Amino acid sequence: MEQTRWGDRGQLVRLDAAEGAVSNGCIAVSRLGGAQASGDLFTIWVQLRGASWVEAKEGRFRLRRGQWIALERDSKPLVQSDRYGLCIGIVLSSEGMKAMARFADGPLYAGRGRLGRRDALTMLRLWRAASERGAEGTDAYALRPLLLHFAAVQQELDGYIQRCPGRSRTRKRQVFGRLQRARLYLEGNCDRVVRISELAELTSFSSWYFSRTFYSLYDESPQAAAARMRLEHAADLLRSTSMMVGEVAAASGFDNCCSFARAFRARFGTSASRYRSASATSRTESAKSSGVGRKAVSRTGT
Repeated sequence: MEQTRWGDRGQLVRLDAAEGAVSNGCIAVSRLGGAQASGDLFTIWVQLRGASWVEAKEGRFRLRRGQWIALERDSKPLVQSDRYGLCIGIVLSSEGMKAMARFADGPLYAGRGRLGRRDALTMLRLWRAASERGAEGTDAYALRPLLLHFAAVQQELDGYIQRCPGRSRTRKRQVFGRLQRARLYLEGNCDRVVRISELAELTSFSSWYFSRTFYSLYDESPQAAAARMRLEHAADLLRSTSMMVGEVAAASGFDNCCSFARAFRARFGTSASRYRSASATSRTESAKSSGVGRKAVSRTGT
């Protein structure tokens, strides 16, 4: 394992396993810095401050504070931090992934999720410890405490694995890993309609087998999951941007405003315009409450 690589203040760090320059180790991006991974590398990213954009084979994602994303070995992600962001990462080669499966009794999986404050602080502490030992480590075992903690974060996925088809646990894990990547692909392409054939090709399953297995695992069809994710993406844009409703509809993969309006109302029980107004009002009231709270604390302290 090499010293920690850090893309900071606009600097781009390149990670290329094909050239033998990268094995297993820690990485970070901050303050408009970035990192580009290529070759046979499994990567994990945890956003600790601000936000970052991730562009990978699975699509485009925005990481906010407390969120994590794990990407498969051929994903080739480009991670770019905003001006206030801090995102820490872990890089694992194919040998590192094999070692991880041995000492954690199971592999890591692609996906997205959120860390609680305590888990995020633990990740940061273990990441720093692994970074400090970077020059001494030679393999994934130097990262063992950090990887075991992240594996514990992913334990909530165990129930899904049991529901996957397959006679052995190894086969169930293989199927689950492919379906997790397909689900991540849906999340990363919320700006358009994703065809079942794309997902089947990504997972190396037939369209029929993929659709059937996806439904049995996640209790919704790929089409329903895609529609839900696109509408949730639209709701996020309404809350966090000043885009016009028609622009939000187009950015969420809808051909026209009418179909978007019907789908949005069916999902959220209100129109897109009223949803945005209600969100803005809620933020204003929350800000006022926080201000009052700070003043009260200040008076108490004096």
